Amino acid sequence: MAEKIENNPTAEKLKSKFGSDILKTEVFRNQHAIIVKRERILDVMKFLKDDAELAYDFLADLTAVDYLKMEVNPRFQVVYNLRSMKHNRRVRIKVPVPENDCKIESVSELWKTANWLEREAYEMYGITFENHPDLRKLLMPEAYEYFPLRKDYPLRGKGERDAVLPEGS
Repeated sequence: MAEKIENNPTAEKLKSKFGSDILKTEVFRNQHAIIVKRERILDVMKFLKDDAELAYDFLADLTAVDYLKMEVNPRFQVVYNLRSMKHNRRVRIKVPVPENDCKIESVSELWKTANWLEREAYEMYGITFENHPDLRKLLMPEAYEYFPLRKDYPLRGKGERDAVLPEGS
């Protein structure tokens, strides 16, 4: 189970600066995570990147998690894995995103790599990244309207896998 972060400089600094906008802090298998209100994500991420004592200058990954049928509300979380090259530290930032308002502010102005990572999360989970410079599909046809990594996506697909292939294909 998750346990509370104690004496984590990143978590303490964020709590001090953003107060109740930091919803929870946790450690699981030695990995630190900070859960942030969706409305403040851009401010928190700017602070994490620009503050000299933190200097999280590298966005290692951005993805989403679908908690369908797991009694977790809201259904989705956007997850950012950050690294400070200067201080050799890592932190995971998690942001709850409700299914009925499936959007969050883009961080692509802070890290250029967020451009493609946000596009992938948009395409696979249906999470819209507001103020993204080019939110279009990467992997699926433009007309494809489903979200393949959502837990309610049928295992056989939405029709694209139902066609019988000719023998020898």
